[in-house]
Amino acid sequence: MGDVDEQSDLAGFSTRAIHTGQEPDPTTGAVIPPISLATTFAQDGVGNHKGFEYSRSGNPTRSAMEAQIASLEQARYGMSFASGLAAEDNVLRLLTPPHHTGGRRVLLGNDAYGGTFRLISKVWTPMGIPWAAVDLTDVDALRAEWPDDTGMVWLETPTNPLLTCFDIEAIAEIAHERGAIVVVDNTFATPYLQQPITLGADIVVHSATKYLGGHSDVVGGFVATSNDGFAERIAFTQNAAGAIPAPFDCYMVLRGVKTLAVRMDRHCQNARAIVDLLVGHPAVERVLYPQLPDHPGHAAAAKQMSDFGGMVSFQVAAGREAAMRVADATSIFTLAESLGAVESLIEHPGAMTHMSTAGSPLEVPDNLIRLSVGIEDSADLVDDLAAALDTV
Repeated sequence: MGDVDEQSDLAGFSTRAIHTGQEPDPTTGAVIPPISLATTFAQDGVGNHKGFEYSRSGNPTRSAMEAQIASLEQARYGMSFASGLAAEDNVLRLLTPPHHTGGRRVLLGNDAYGGTFRLISKVWTPMGIPWAAVDLTDVDALRAEWPDDTGMVWLETPTNPLLTCFDIEAIAEIAHERGAIVVVDNTFATPYLQQPITLGADIVVHSATKYLGGHSDVVGGFVATSNDGFAERIAFTQNAAGAIPAPFDCYMVLRGVKTLAVRMDRHCQNARAIVDLLVGHPAVERVLYPQLPDHPGHAAAAKQMSDFGGMVSFQVAAGREAAMRVADATSIFTLAESLGAVESLIEHPGAMTHMSTAGSPLEVPDNLIRLSVGIEDSADLVDDLAAALDTV
């Protein structure tokens, strides 16, 4: 578990991204933390070690990465996992006895990542953790219609794939009044654009595979919290269940996060150029992007995000088959799942990342296209997508 030195929070975002947890190697002076591949660590005496015993329990490269990202989330503790879903699975264990004695229901927004929905509904619900999909944009309705057995509120903001944004501060206030844990999936916004813990969230989760890694070459997950009890339990399960990332994967995320700020600036800039193309285009029925004044949760996004992100979704006016033709017709946008990397990606969520939501309250429109806008030259991206839209 990476613990953050409170003094590190005094520095700016990029300074912390480059330096927190990453002091030069005391033996060689190397400015990049070495990749420690050791599985075990020598002890001077029984129980007398230098902070590491066995690499499932703790690893120097992993500790550096955990301290780095926790600092960016303005959290006291950070714990890394082998994937984003492994991170989520460990967080959901907080609802199980004997430590948890309150409500066990998970309130999930009615728009969420298909993998998260599958994990909750197909893995945890059969084990006694019920769920409900609710409109989290309506704070008054949430307060009035709160299910009494709720133990956790799970927020994606912006959501995947409709990019709806929720007021973290308002929802956290309601949830805490009723004894529920507030979890925010901050994968789309990243800590550069939004810090949920400062807004009242108890726990932040990430798919580190996405913007944190940033180069489509590593799979990982991350949990950040400032709650001592939650940190202790999640760290215990991290070790006991063992879904940890390899040291090389931790190094890859460490390296990716160093450039997170400059990448996110370019992602946001390019996304705005794409939105300018799509708004009013005759082939487009609707554009989904948090900066647009009529976007669901625009006010929440403007309040809690420093910019609006690199994800753009839109609905093709001519329907499902036309949407699939657009997804097939690009040359710079790569037809692929995942998101958040330097290269631009295009996908059809209903047939790809969100197939598991079919027939549920979270089912996505069948004419929806999701774009992960990369950091290529914006003019090339605009021309590529414009040509693809011309096919319909």
